[in-house]
Amino acid sequence: MQPQLLVADFAGTMFLEEGAVVVAYRQAFAAFDIDASDADIAARRGASKRAVFEELAARTRPVDEARAVAGQALAVFETALRDEYSSGSVQEIPGAGNAARHLREAGLRIALASGFDRPLVNLLLDQLGWHDLFDLTIAGNDVAAGRPAPAIIHHAMARLAVDDVATVAVVGDTPLDLQAGMNARTGWVIGVLSGAHGVETLGTTRHTHLLTSVAVLPALFGL
Repeated sequence: MQPQLLVADFAGTMFLEEGAVVVAYRQAFAAFDIDASDADIAARRGASKRAVFEELAARTRPVDEARAVAGQALAVFETALRDEYSSGSVQEIPGAGNAARHLREAGLRIALASGFDRPLVNLLLDQLGWHDLFDLTIAGNDVAAGRPAPAIIHHAMARLAVDDVATVAVVGDTPLDLQAGMNARTGWVIGVLSGAHGVETLGTTRHTHLLTSVAVLPALFGL
């Protein structure tokens, strides 16, 4: 059986993320005196970026102040990434675009899901030439709760008229991606080793499959 819907993470799963996100986080943390380590960043890869800043800022600030600081820090983060992705090369995971085209030709609907806000998602889609590649793109500010909550998956199902969660596949490169799939009880929860985490991390996070990259998804589904 093949899925009706694939919900695919963006950075590290569909396009190469080579450290710009960590650099942007560090700039934002330094600008607003947010105490966070590289381990804090790694544990939150795949999460809504606004939620990350709110959570970390709240460690040392009252909630209302933390929210205000988080919004400002998010703006610094997104500006840094926009500058990087506008001036530098944005490259797909080898074979990712072809895999997505193959799956859509076979009848799957594909939703691209990101923890980035909409302007940054659109910039990346422009750089990759991918605006027509997906049935739906979901930015971090399109849903009420980021991963590991299943909101992104439920949003994709509602928008693309898929009723049975057992016919949904989720693919991502972080534990939060896999946890969201498990929390939604999707039929496939697929980790890929092309991004932020290796087998030592993804292998110990609940999943149904672990692959080298999205390029081999058609073969997994017998296509």
